[in-house]
Amino acid sequence: MSEYLPFSKLMFRSCLILLLTTVCALSSEAQKKVRLKQADAAKGGRKNGDRYERLLGNVIFTQNNTTIYCDSAHFFKRKNSLEAFGKVKILEGDSVTITGRRLEYDGDSRVAKIRNNVVFTNASATLYTDNLDYMRSSNIAYYFKGGKLVDSATVLNSEKGYYNANTSLATFQTNVKVTNPDYTMYADSLRYNTRSKIIYFVTRTRVVNKDSSTFEYEKGVYNTITRKSDLIAGTAETENYTLVGKRYDLDAARDIAKVRGDVVLTYKEENLVIYGQASDHFKRKGITKIYDRAYVAKINDEDTLFIRADTLVSIDSPDPSKRKILAYNNVRLFKTDMQGSSDSLEYRYADSTIYFYQEPILWSEGNQLTADSIRFLLKNNTIHKMYLIANAFVINRDTLLNFNQIKGRKMTADINDGKISKVLVEGNGESLYFAIDDDNTTMMGVNKIICSNIIIRFKEGGVHNLSFLVKPEASFIPPHMLKKEDKTLKGFSWRYNEKPTRKTVIPKPAILPK
Repeated sequence: MSEYLPFSKLMFRSCLILLLTTVCALSSEAQKKVRLKQADAAKGGRKNGDRYERLLGNVIFTQNNTTIYCDSAHFFKRKNSLEAFGKVKILEGDSVTITGRRLEYDGDSRVAKIRNNVVFTNASATLYTDNLDYMRSSNIAYYFKGGKLVDSATVLNSEKGYYNANTSLATFQTNVKVTNPDYTMYADSLRYNTRSKIIYFVTRTRVVNKDSSTFEYEKGVYNTITRKSDLIAGTAETENYTLVGKRYDLDAARDIAKVRGDVVLTYKEENLVIYGQASDHFKRKGITKIYDRAYVAKINDEDTLFIRADTLVSIDSPDPSKRKILAYNNVRLFKTDMQGSSDSLEYRYADSTIYFYQEPILWSEGNQLTADSIRFLLKNNTIHKMYLIANAFVINRDTLLNFNQIKGRKMTADINDGKISKVLVEGNGESLYFAIDDDNTTMMGVNKIICSNIIIRFKEGGVHNLSFLVKPEASFIPPHMLKKEDKTLKGFSWRYNEKPTRKTVIPKPAILPK
């Protein structure tokens, strides 16, 4: 008998493995089956040749950890499917609850099609729709013909979309609208994570804030908890200005916006545009700082005024008298008929005046103008008057390369058609004027005049005549008696080689006004 023992053991092991396999298969098959747990009444019936049980009152089905409740149902046991009616409710463990008025459920594919007044709920969001297909195998719910996801203060609507309960990621498609007390968003597609509370912009999105300002972005993310955004290729617009850039870093909680890449800030009423590669906006202070190849264009159909500086600061305020633009360090100005430089500059909207500070110098039609401070008064987007305050000095080079010079405590220049037409010198006036013959070929001598107040009239870019108003002291020096010190007034400095050009004022690569 002993020689048959190994064979008996082998047979026993084989039978045990077969039994276990069969039990597992039966268990797996049982898990796939939809089972009726409860119903108040049942009767048989046929539909399209298929036999079913018609169940009425407090009907309950189960499949694995899924439970289905309804008022009535048609249960196709052989097909492992059912149709449920009335107050339908699906419980997916303790994570998902779905309610509706009608259900078609396939136990083999585990696809539930819920219709009419559908509410899909999990721990982080609630979705409302009339048409929902729920894939139990992947935990993804698809909706179509309109849906609404509600998450605390945020409501997201779209024509269609889907929600992944595993990742908490909702995808909205076609006519997306996001409503929040602080803003409203519009897009063709958008994603939202109900757990992290982050909105993902996947197509161009338009945002309208409660203050009526609008923003449009190509793509990016917005954290609804921290209220911070990281956005790409956007445009912001308010009643007074538009702001364009390649990258936006927004902090709505602190009202701070940082924009990078080809920044363009346009003031609508003033025909004023500021350009740069970086911008920092502090909404509460009404301050916008633009830097990195920054410059301003005061647009005029005939001749645009360009101003460049290391840093430009725009100050906005409900009070028009406080609205201004400041330029700091290495200020350069270019206009076809006028160029200039200074350490700093201020443009005031209220009186359309530009102020130059710290060693300002201007060139216009062959004239060089310097003073401790200079300011322009603009009228109809063109320079109307110019004021030179303290240590004012005007130098004009004639056709023989002589330097006509006028200095005084204060000067006021009238500008016509972009050219200096008249200058009034007030206080401590001095004039050095080279007389030349009618053919403009020979220097006849130098007129040197000291007078408190002087009027200089210009013609075709040069000095035409001078009027001396209060007790002038005049002297004429012929050419043969001229000494080197007689040719210049104290403080003379000809700096024509410093005159900015369009190329030195507008940085490359530049974003030129349209």
